[in-house]
Amino acid sequence: RIGEPGAARAVGQALGHNPFAPIVPCHRVLAAGSGAGGFSARGGVSTKLRMLLIEGAAFGAPGLFDSRF
Repeated sequence: RIGEPGAARAVGQALGHNPFAPIVPCHRVLAAGSGAGGFSARGGVSTKLRMLLIEGAAFGAPGLFDSRF
């Protein structure tokens, strides 16, 4: 359940085992604070950011990525 202790870890594990990426777009899930978070595909977070750029993500837009990225 959302808001439960450990829920973020469970979501991360489920996304990491997603056999249908990018059809099931787990790369669109952001970390707390709107940061990029992790990504289990080859290339890690840089692959995630590249996929988001291809989709037209606006880096630095309110609610998408914070100033650390």
